[in-house]
Amino acid sequence: MVNLRYSTVQEIDEHHETLYNTFRAGTCRPLDYRRAQLHKLARMCQENADALADALFADLGKPKVEVFAFEVGQIVKRSLLCAEKLAEWAAPEKVNTPDWQKPWNSTLIKAPKGPVLIISPWNYPIMLSLQPLYAAIAAGCPAIVKPSELAPTYAQLLADLVPKYLDPKTYAVVNGAVPETTKLLELRWAHIFYTGNGRVGRIVATAAAKHLTPCSLELGGKSPVIVDAAYDMDIAAARILFGKANNAGQTCVAPDYVLIPRSAQDTLIAALERVYAERYPDGALASASYGRIVNATHFGRLTELLARSKGRRVLGGETDEARLKIAPTVLADVTTDDALLEEELFGPILPIVPVADIDEAIEIVNSRDSPLAFYAFTEQAEVKQKLVERTLSGSLIFNETFDQLAVIELPFSGVGESGYGYHVMKYGFDGFTHLRSSMDVPKESEELFATRYAPYTDEKLEKVSKDVFLNIPLS
Repeated sequence: MVNLRYSTVQEIDEHHETLYNTFRAGTCRPLDYRRAQLHKLARMCQENADALADALFADLGKPKVEVFAFEVGQIVKRSLLCAEKLAEWAAPEKVNTPDWQKPWNSTLIKAPKGPVLIISPWNYPIMLSLQPLYAAIAAGCPAIVKPSELAPTYAQLLADLVPKYLDPKTYAVVNGAVPETTKLLELRWAHIFYTGNGRVGRIVATAAAKHLTPCSLELGGKSPVIVDAAYDMDIAAARILFGKANNAGQTCVAPDYVLIPRSAQDTLIAALERVYAERYPDGALASASYGRIVNATHFGRLTELLARSKGRRVLGGETDEARLKIAPTVLADVTTDDALLEEELFGPILPIVPVADIDEAIEIVNSRDSPLAFYAFTEQAEVKQKLVERTLSGSLIFNETFDQLAVIELPFSGVGESGYGYHVMKYGFDGFTHLRSSMDVPKESEELFATRYAPYTDEKLEKVSKDVFLNIPLS
């Protein structure tokens, strides 16, 4: 086990002061500087790809394919794309105004907010620490990254690599646990980006409120899957099991539970059994293509939930406490008051809740907090429209799971209990950017302002009253 060195209070204060000095000096404003730092971030990941994969294997047992596909490769590609798009994103925008205001040169300036704090989780430690970092770099904001101490090998590697590649006066890594994070939250930031759970999210938001600091909170929740009885069950099973088994179910957008008409439950279970046998012919616990649970605490939480569930176990369920392994586990005939429906599972457990029809499924989803993701397998247009109009979630994905994260043109965000604030590529850039309204009003506009100056007269009142008496349609 790696020896993770925690940052001292003095180091945290020094980093904070340095970042503010850097920002005030304008060091990170020039686009050439930002572009160079984005290239260095991409190079850091590319040149240390094997070391990063080894770190995630040590911390999570994560297969190299998953690390390269969903983390390292994505950061390299997205950092380079940000650098390529930077001039377009950062360019001032002229706004379209009425003709009489056009001489005022009304403009939106894309201003960096200032030093930002990024607090990232352990489950996708590379992606969820460096994705907000590339956005901060692109926006011209200095940043401190606080990775999770529950992924210590990666956290220490990141602390070692960042000052070798990025400007240490602008970007820093702080390591530690609750005391170090608490210290960070006592300080003033221009923006805080937190990824994790709702309990800690409330702590972050409360601390931020003391300084009126805006936040992005990427939280989680129980992301449901609705399966239409008429849908191809083999396709549904293949895609649901992928979303659940990836990273051993420790994904904020993993399918959490399935709602399916009672008549189709056994058909889906049979399809899941076939897919499982194809992907893990010797069982998931023996497969090099399957990860493990992050630590003994989470292993115990998951096995305790399984023990409390009254669902009927129909697939998987094998465990290996010594290696912190739990095979993908499917339970049927689960009721809405079951232990597995109490909280976000964040593990390789998939309860199936049989319902009478799609309408009952929607009622169950709507009785709960708005989820981060909502999956539905259906080809019926009326069912899709019903879900669009009658439900609310961070994202609504038809006939797939997980891979909405691969579409960089779409924002990632929760709603309500699943969080707020958009990110990914330009949406991340926008999140760390202040849209600064600007005008440059020429002297020649002075005659337009005559009616606003005292003394007020009936003639001036008549001129300014036209908007008050605009025609309003009856419907």
